[in-house]
Amino acid sequence: MIEVEGLTKYYGPRCAVEDVAFRIETGEIVGLLGLNGSGKTTLLRMVSGNLLPTSGTVRIQDRDLYQHPEEAKRAIGFLPENPPLYGEMTVGAYLRFVGQLKGVRRNEIAERVRQVASGVAIEEVSKEIIEHLSFGYRQRVGIAQALIHDPELLLLDEPAAGLDPVQIIEMRQLIRGLRGTRTVILSSHFLSEISQICDRILVIQEGRIVAEGPEEKLAGRFSPGLKLRLQARAPRLAVVDCLSTLDGVDTVECTREEADQSTFVIALTYDMREQMCTVLVSRGIGILELTRLDRELENVFLQLLEKKTPSATLPEAGEKEAAA
Repeated sequence: MIEVEGLTKYYGPRCAVEDVAFRIETGEIVGLLGLNGSGKTTLLRMVSGNLLPTSGTVRIQDRDLYQHPEEAKRAIGFLPENPPLYGEMTVGAYLRFVGQLKGVRRNEIAERVRQVASGVAIEEVSKEIIEHLSFGYRQRVGIAQALIHDPELLLLDEPAAGLDPVQIIEMRQLIRGLRGTRTVILSSHFLSEISQICDRILVIQEGRIVAEGPEEKLAGRFSPGLKLRLQARAPRLAVVDCLSTLDGVDTVECTREEADQSTFVIALTYDMREQMCTVLVSRGIGILELTRLDRELENVFLQLLEKKTPSATLPEAGEKEAAA
């Protein structure tokens, strides 16, 4: 869907984005994670075609964004950090207006407005004046304007900024609903949003991509192996004796012991959960809970920024557990 190579932007002597390169496949939701001032917004503005780079290329579906901007931009929907809304217009009138600006055929505009309003759940406010809407609804209208011309690539710059907890959950569900039907780049410094929505993460620091990959692979760079929480219906010593005989079990720490059950934190050298469960059950030990305890994304993010590591591409991975 999108391929970026050598993207660089200078403001006078200051380099805001330096030699950024990445590739995103069709249908992926990718998080752009970085502190305020790290270059996220500048990068998205260049990828959307709203800001010319000092050097570098952006290709959207094999079309060069800067050499063939009209063709490439048809595939892009962009929600800036401050949505381009006209507060005096009604939601419906505004979306029809934006549809005309973005080249939607006149005889198709009404249907496109109906579709995007349904998709982002704003049908009930379609006749409301935009400036009378809550902040959460205005953000939804901003996403609707980005989707009105049915783009394949959606760029969202801090879509959850300023939302309350309920609105954040609604926004998260909305973006998740785009998986598979749109390619999405989501910029944020909300670590939980990136963790719970995105398939892959690009970490940007001081204008450079310092790490790239799925969350669990980024965590694995600093916390190799696997940690589990086990709650078992058995005395502490029975569980410790059973697990201490297994290759791959590094440590077994009992964190709570009651009359008929115990809770443990177990460190594994590699993922051997299936074998471990088989052995426990064969010894008559009942497993009440087994939970993976991966390192939280917050800690990984802070370590990445402290280390200022060079860019590293990490392979795809399977199942992940979202950080709280």
